[in-house]
Order: sequence, then C-alpha cells, then structure tokens
Amino acid sequence: MSAPAGLRELLLSRIADVPDHPQPGVVFKDITPLLDDPAAFGALTEAFVELCERHRVDKVVGLEARGFILAAPVAIRAGVGFVPVRKAGKLPRATLRQAYELEYGTAEIEIHADALAPGERVLVIDDVLATGGTADASLQLIRRAGAEVAGVAVLLELDFLAGRQRLEPGLKGAPLEVLITV
Repeated sequence: MSAPAGLRELLLSRIADVPDHPQPGVVFKDITPLLDDPAAFGALTEAFVELCERHRVDKVVGLEARGFILAAPVAIRAGVGFVPVRKAGKLPRATLRQAYELEYGTAEIEIHADALAPGERVLVIDDVLATGGTADASLQLIRRAGAEVAGVAVLLELDFLAGRQRLEPGLKGAPLEVLITV
C-alpha cells in the first residue's frame, strides 16, 4: 500500500529532515512537525485505522518509542487494544523477551507475557522502517505469545537501508503496509 497522492504530500510536508543527527552523515526524519499538525496527524491515524479494519485486527502493537505515539490513537479509533513493545527492562510485570542483531551488537525488546492472547490478530505500527531489526523481533514476540501477525504498517520506509528484505522472511506472507517510501 502506498498513500494516495494528497495524503502522501501532506505527510511529507510535515516531516523535517535533520542532517547529521544522531551522527554525521545521517539524515534523521523528524515526525514531530507532523504530530503538531492535527490535520496531518489525524489523516495518518485514519490511514492506519483503515488498515486495522481491512486486516480485521484485534490489537495494535506500537514499537518504542514513536510507534507508541502513532499506534495508541489508532487503537482508540479502531476500537482495539494497544500493546507497547519496549526496550528490555522497562516493563513492570512478567515479559517475553526477544534479542536481535544491530549493525554493531545486539538489543532486546519485550512485551508483557499476558498482553496477547492465542489467535488474536495483531498489526505492528511504527514510524520508520529502517533496517527492520526491531520490527522483525516484534513479529517473533507476537508469534511466541500465540497471536497471529496481521501485518506491519509504517509511515515511512527508508528503502536504501533494505529493511524490507530483512523483514520479509519474518512476515511469513503477512503484508507490509508502507505509506511513503524514500
């Protein structure tokens, strides 16, 4: 899925490029201007709500941290539950933990062990698909909890980082819904 031209232009006009952040040579995609614009944020939320309806989801998972901001209003509008996927050690109760590879080292993410029920259909929502590591690890957590991956939805895919290629095997046929590819 790609955003219709009008929505694409609106969203892109509210994403700021920040050169050399967090390190020289990186152009950070800052979505805070989009979040500050109720029309743009509302349009983005509605686009994700449509995906929830199309894929008949029971819950949305938001990836730390900007995925929380995007997924929570989607869950409310779609009338489904919201589940945060956090960096390891941040959740207060029993968790499921998944390690994944970074460019230099490893990281771990967690969900509450009782957050997803067997058979629930889950849509993962995040702001950016970069290398795909966090999204792929979240798919593993969802399946370990017994839930079904309904798909992954992102605002922005950074095509040059090949996250789609890393993520596709873990999708196991579930759709990757990208509103904007750059």
